[in-house]
Amino acid sequence: MNTSENLTGIYNFLQLSDSIATAGQPTADQFALLKQAGYEVVINLALPTSTNAIPNEAEIVAAQAMDYISIPVVWENPTLADAERFFQAMQTHTNRKVFVHCAMNMRVSAFMYLYRRIYEQIDEATAKQDLNKIWTPNSTWQQFIDQVLQQHQ
Repeated sequence: MNTSENLTGIYNFLQLSDSIATAGQPTADQFALLKQAGYEVVINLALPTSTNAIPNEAEIVAAQAMDYISIPVVWENPTLADAERFFQAMQTHTNRKVFVHCAMNMRVSAFMYLYRRIYEQIDEATAKQDLNKIWTPNSTWQQFIDQVLQQHQ
């Protein structure tokens, strides 16, 4: 099996482009696969108390010589500040291969939907199709999405 096939073993793995992939929580061993696949940056939107969270994830990622960014987003209360921190992290690493995860790829899929619409000018239908591969946002998250889009008009 090649590395890209192994990456699909990461929970809810979704390749959005040559340089961006998203997923739920990887195992400690799967971070080595991400490194082998050329990923240079890991952005984690999960809380340290999230399902299957790895307490020493930052150290595991650093041991693979990848940069690690933690932006803990409270599931029940995503904020504009969370979105802005995420957008800034993505913009800082536009020329690098970035892997973004949370516990289930639900937070991440919403944040990536927003990033792609606002910064990459991906059309709504395409961005929505990728979002819906993971889930259909509940009312809290749909309100958050609408609020962020309105803020960036």
